[in-house]
Amino acid sequence: MDRADLYTYRVLWSSEDDEFVGLVAEFPSLSHLATERHAALEGIVGLVREVLQDMETSGEMPPEPLAQKQYSGELRLRMPPAMHKKLAIEAAEEKTSLNAVIVRRLAAF
Repeated sequence: MDRADLYTYRVLWSSEDDEFVGLVAEFPSLSHLATERHAALEGIVGLVREVLQDMETSGEMPPEPLAQKQYSGELRLRMPPAMHKKLAIEAAEEKTSLNAVIVRRLAAF
């Protein structure tokens, strides 16, 4: 498999450019504009492929693809005390855990 295929791509419409823009999460400075969605994706993948070849030539380590990272499922979260109180009250009223309320809210995004 081509290493460029392992990265996290997204294609969005850019009303500012009046074109589709291909993006890659692991290389936030890279983008590729095209009039067709598939061309934007092909363009950004091709650009990543070129950057990876350049990095290999110069001995640089490419970023680890997000899909290959290991995630624990645990997250330390800081929030304003008033928000913490509101969420804790919501959890108590629903007879569930604060964690369950937060996960449900995050899943709604």
